[in-house]
This record gives sequence, C-alpha cells and structure tokens, in this order.
Amino acid sequence: MRIPAPIIVGAGPAGAAAAMRLARAGAAPLLIDRQTVPGDALCGGFLSWATISQIEALGIETAALGGHRVDRLALFAGGQEIVLPLPAAGMGLSRHRLDTMLRAAAQEAGVAFRLGRAVRTLTPTTITLDDGDAIDWNSLFLATGKHDLRGAARPRGGADPELGLRLRLPSSPARHRLIGSRIELHWIDGGYVGLLLQEDGSANLCMAVRKSALSAAGGRPIALIARLADLSPALADRLGEVPDDAQVDAIGDVPYGWRATTSWPGLYRLGDQAAVIPSLAGEGIGIALASAAAAVARWQGEGRDGAVRYQRDFSRRAMLPLRAAAGFRALGRSPGLLRLLTATPGAARLAMRLTRIADA
Repeated sequence: MRIPAPIIVGAGPAGAAAAMRLARAGAAPLLIDRQTVPGDALCGGFLSWATISQIEALGIETAALGGHRVDRLALFAGGQEIVLPLPAAGMGLSRHRLDTMLRAAAQEAGVAFRLGRAVRTLTPTTITLDDGDAIDWNSLFLATGKHDLRGAARPRGGADPELGLRLRLPSSPARHRLIGSRIELHWIDGGYVGLLLQEDGSANLCMAVRKSALSAAGGRPIALIARLADLSPALADRLGEVPDDAQVDAIGDVPYGWRATTSWPGLYRLGDQAAVIPSLAGEGIGIALASAAAAVARWQGEGRDGAVRYQRDFSRRAMLPLRAAAGFRALGRSPGLLRLLTATPGAARLAMRLTRIADA
C-alpha cells in the first residue's frame, strides 16, 4: 500500500520551511494555503539574531532579505524610557517579504502547491477543503499560525481574551528619527505596543490588549489607539496623525503562553499551533522555524509515529522561552522592577537570550 505524501497546511514561515526540508529529503510534500500570493500577516515583523541564523540555515542569505537593521531595544513604562543594546543585530522585515522569499525557496526545492484553497475541517484521517474536496492524510504538518482549524482548535481565552491588532504607518522622517534602529515596547494598561521600522521605511505597530480595552473604546481599534496615544506622549509622537479610516488588522482570542503537549498520530503542530509566545519577545518566527526543523527531523526518523513524541519534546523545549517572555511582560507593570533588571549587569541580556528558542 502506497503511503500518501506528507501534507502541510499553511504557507507561512513554519509551513514553508517544513515543506522545503521535506522536499529536500525527497518526500514530495503538498503545501495547501488559502492565499495565492503571500499577504502581510499580523505577527512576526521582527527577526532576532537567532532567527536570522535559522533562515541562513535554509540557504537564504541575510543580505537577500533586505530588512531594516535593529540593534537596540527601547522600553517605555511608567513614563520612563530605557534603551538597551541587543545581544546581536536583528532586523525589521514585513511578513509579505519574508513569506514571499520562503515560498519561492520552497518552490525551488520542488514543493507542490495547492493555493487559493482553505482547509475547513480536520479529522484524524481527512482534511476537507472549502471547495468540498476531501483529502486523506497519513502525515500532516499543521502551520496555520494563530488561525485554528475546526477539529483541532486551541483553547479559548475566557470572558476577556487577548486580541492582536496591527497598524502599518507610512514612512516619515519623524518616525525614522524617533525609532531608528530600535525595536520599541510601550507598556499600556492591559497589554503592550510593539513598534519598529521595516524594509521599506514604514513602521509596523503591533498591539496585544484585552478585549475589554477594545470594548471600552466602542469596539473601534483606531479609537483605542488614539486613547493610548493620549496617555503616552512618546507613543503619540510616533503615531502622528492617524486617519480615522486607517486600516487596522485584528485577530481575536490569542492564547499567549499555550503549548501543545500532545497530538494525534501523524499530526505535527508547527509555529503558533505548537507554542504561542507573547509577541513582545520577538521570537514567533524563531519558534516557527525551530518547530519545522524538529518536526521534519522526527518525521524522517519515525514517520507518522513520531508526531506525539515530537509534540511532547517541543513543548518542553518551548517552555522556558514562553515563561521568560511572560515574566518579561509582567515587568512592564512594575517600572521599578524593570529599572532594577536593566541596571543589573548582564541581567537584561540574559532575559533577552532566555526568550530565544534553544537549539535541539
């Protein structure tokens, strides 16, 4: 009996990297994605020094990425601004640019694509597409990011879940001067705002907040952003005049801190489907690429039988970065502790390194 080729659902960094590795191993994978052309996903605009090394391991040179150099971290909390050097330079890079390059590399490796089709349901034996087509699977790599599939959804966040919001700000001399080569974290009531420049000079603003904060702003993301700017002069300076009709991307009920500790036989969860790190750590893409490498290595050795062990092992590996990121996030609510951390020699650098996913 012929065993079906592995299927990858989702052509983001995790899915493209897994497909690329499988194809190079001679596995003839099929990659399914709802987008015919890569969009610009809400999360993942920062590549750390560790993530850049992971991308280079896939055969893509750093210079080819063309990202905006980021070498400092600026923290804003309690009216204070603290600037720290990163352990090594990272970069700001749009997801459209990154996903386009990874998808092209996967295509060059011989990956078969089925684009413009969304997976509606997933069972332990079959996936059903939005056109009604049902496909049996033996090994499936689930890489749909923060979007769940019916039949394999992650837990919900309760009465006041966390939301992710993203606003792209056009290039301007003022923002370039203020942000420069920094990635900025602005702590706000109930969440935080991340801000950095990307390859075309535009600024990427991502925010994690509770649903109640958005509800208090009448359910209007722009109104929420305007209210936060009123409370933070530094954030207001960077925002400038934001039109009332500016497009804000949103995703609801993000289970930050969640890890998949088990799976079905043959189902390899990747990226945010394996572990959801708070986005202020800037390690989402790193976890995506690390999970792809670990899953493919396990599949090569054990096939579908390795999925449950892979999920358990990767969960343990992701535990420390997720807990470190959660602790770092909590410091923003205590500016005094944050200043103590940054004033302690080596402590801030250690905190940054603890949020990186370690090599297997």
